Amino acid sequence: MAKEDFKRFVRSHPELVTHVNQGSMTWQKFYEMYDLYGENNTIWLKYQSTTEEAKAKSPTVGDTSLKDLFNMVKKIDLDSVKKGAEGLQKAIALVQDLGSSTKTTNNYQARPLYQHLED
Repeated sequence: MAKEDFKRFVRSHPELVTHVNQGSMTWQKFYEMYDLYGENNTIWLKYQSTTEEAKAKSPTVGDTSLKDLFNMVKKIDLDSVKKGAEGLQKAIALVQDLGSSTKTTNNYQARPLYQHLED
């Protein structure tokens, strides 16, 4: 079996990508299985059914209703969001202070050329 055939097989079964991304399988193992068993073996049902079940359990972006959106907003902890925003404001203020302090501490003034110290 050629690599191009395997690539075509993977394109037609995108659920295999999720197994690789999750770390449960590697492309090498999938290629070896493809080389040994071919495309039309029952071994592939194991990898196809798990992702179909996962798709059925997890709603997609288009399936989210207004009620689901309100439920997600209710679950947000506003105190932690507030603390995070305050921490971000403090970090920005610190960076601004560091930037402004470097400009003001540089009070060095060069004396003019040809001026004597006793003049």
